[in-house]
Amino acid sequence: MNRKEFLGTTLLASLAAMLPVHAHDFLTIDQEPKLSDFAKSLSPVGRALEFEDYYVWCNSPIEGPDRKIHVFFSRWPKSKGMSGWINSSEIAHAVANTPEGPYEYVSTVLSPRGEGYWDATTCHNPSIHFVDGKYALFFLGNSNGKMNTKRIGLATADSLYGPWTRPDEPLLLPGKEGQWDDLLTTNPSFIKHPNGEYWLYYKSLDTDGYVHPKFETKGNRKYGLATAKSLEGPYTKYEGNPVVDFHTMGNNQQCEDAYVWFENGKFKMLARDMGVFGMDKGLYMESKDGKHWSEPLIGYQELSKYITQAPAPKHLNRYGRVERPQLLFQDGKPTYLFTASQGGKYETASAFIFKINQKL
Repeated sequence: MNRKEFLGTTLLASLAAMLPVHAHDFLTIDQEPKLSDFAKSLSPVGRALEFEDYYVWCNSPIEGPDRKIHVFFSRWPKSKGMSGWINSSEIAHAVANTPEGPYEYVSTVLSPRGEGYWDATTCHNPSIHFVDGKYALFFLGNSNGKMNTKRIGLATADSLYGPWTRPDEPLLLPGKEGQWDDLLTTNPSFIKHPNGEYWLYYKSLDTDGYVHPKFETKGNRKYGLATAKSLEGPYTKYEGNPVVDFHTMGNNQQCEDAYVWFENGKFKMLARDMGVFGMDKGLYMESKDGKHWSEPLIGYQELSKYITQAPAPKHLNRYGRVERPQLLFQDGKPTYLFTASQGGKYETASAFIFKINQKL
């Protein structure tokens, strides 16, 4: 290296060292950061809904007519470990006077119904919406405590305090054998389209030999869209499915936990990254029509960018990331991001909340 090259390299290194930590972590000499404006708007509030005897996941918030914040969330006994969600989860309701809490448990609203029902062994993935004058609680259930019977359902109520009308049949079934979505339907995300239709995004799993070379992730998660003329359906799958499919990017890249909303004339999506930028990050995408989506940007970062945590306990193998992103809307605008993350004072899992600090 000659003197000119040495001085140039030294100057760049000095400038990089002066950058704030959050910028330095993403900036390289030849590549601009891939942080979305949404990611830049976030500031951490902290954990909520920590229970000594339960794991908590899938935190879906809504502002009620009482102006209080209601959260519908999954929980299952601590004794079951992290994997207990697949065969022991129930959906509960908590309320707070402000988005940042503290939250108080109100009641359990959906529990597994036992043998003979499609949601016999778990109730999970709640996503709460106010639609056509009533409350719509989308969720998943399974009938055998395993992945292959996961199905999306819809419960409704006139009040956030219930009673909830439980469906006798799932809202959305898998596709026919040989189709990309023939195994399961899960991770529901709902919007009422500006044209009056009811749109339901769902995840399924293409198991055709995909294995991530680095993360050993089996299968490839993709997203489909189903639409209906009424809230309760029937829902018809879009013929152009899947609408989100990363497998052609190589290395079995994929995403899950999608949350879709419509704002300022655009469809927007948050999802958990599974190999695009890193397994501990989130993704952000936009669409003009809700069917064709932009290249992903970083939607949120790993938890270590926001807080300092104790070292990971041995029993928490998903420690350090946030999952299941869902938004709180107030006066028609997203104001807080609710997620789920392992850890906390009971070394289980809880809600983790971010404030959204700017208009998007």
